[in-house]
Amino acid sequence: MNRNACWKSCIGLLSSLLALAGCTSLTDLDPGTVKQIYGERYSAVVEREAVEVGLGQDAVQPEKEYLVGANDILYVNVKGHPELSSPGIMVGGTNKVSGSRVDGLGRVHLPIAGSVAVAGMTIEQVTTHIQNVFRTYLKDPWVVVEISEYRSKPLYLLGQFNAPGTYYMDRAYSLMEGLALGNGLKDIANLRAARIIRNGKTIPVDIYRLLQEGDQSQNTWLTANDVIFVPDDKNQNVFVFGAVKKAGPVVMPNGRLTLAQALASADLNEGSARPTHVRIIRSLSPTRGELLVLDLAQILRGEALPFPLSEGDVVYVPRNGVGSWNLAIQEILPSLQAISSLLQPFVQIKVLTD
Repeated sequence: MNRNACWKSCIGLLSSLLALAGCTSLTDLDPGTVKQIYGERYSAVVEREAVEVGLGQDAVQPEKEYLVGANDILYVNVKGHPELSSPGIMVGGTNKVSGSRVDGLGRVHLPIAGSVAVAGMTIEQVTTHIQNVFRTYLKDPWVVVEISEYRSKPLYLLGQFNAPGTYYMDRAYSLMEGLALGNGLKDIANLRAARIIRNGKTIPVDIYRLLQEGDQSQNTWLTANDVIFVPDDKNQNVFVFGAVKKAGPVVMPNGRLTLAQALASADLNEGSARPTHVRIIRSLSPTRGELLVLDLAQILRGEALPFPLSEGDVVYVPRNGVGSWNLAIQEILPSLQAISSLLQPFVQIKVLTD
């Protein structure tokens, strides 16, 4: 949209909303009138509710000892019987190590003994178990078991890491230790939108507070298959739903956008919109947010300051009936689910999984 078209759209929206708010024209004030508006007294916010979510059932306890799992490579040495010890195998196509891979069923395949279940055991337990298996074939076997390659507990670092990729945990890792594997973050990393995804669900952990404020309450324990995703700060959007003709994301040029500008871009449906009770779901971090109700009509009458939006804000313009927050969320829930991957972590946690 060019500048002239944008101005025409904004002027059209302004006129429509003033009519909805009960104003008769844009010339209610005498020429030269100056209105002083500043401070909290002139905010368009009529309701504000702070919301914070905690880990709850998503918290995990660290394993005291490493438990063997599928894809780990075990080196089994049977003293005095090199023919029964683990052979060399190729790992990654180029690296040859001594050991036997634990298969997808949690079994390791050994000479003579065949398949032996080892998944979920400590190395000490595996050693005892294999030694007992070999007692069928040998008198007083002496067995040593070591882990040649840790491969059962992957951790995925995605996004703006200096060294993104798949890493394998050889013990219990905290979030701080997991982040360190990525060799630091790039300058364009958006820590406020960084998240941990576990079993397909974003969990409430605030990486910004951990790294920038040293809040150790956010230094949670990681578990196998966790994904740590840190997006960049380039593509910033808000999302507008409800009584608009173009529902969905609205780009924030240079990271700046007011509520009135966002509604102009979304093309407000002036026949059914209720601008006195615009609702906003705001993410402050993956664990904290706000539920806001604004009177846009006050802004347009010059009685309140323009309201700046923040990245990831979800704006809902109710139709004629105001309703409750629960009703508002129910109405926009299908739309949010359709774009869930674009939403801020707090919205995913509070709205989509709460």
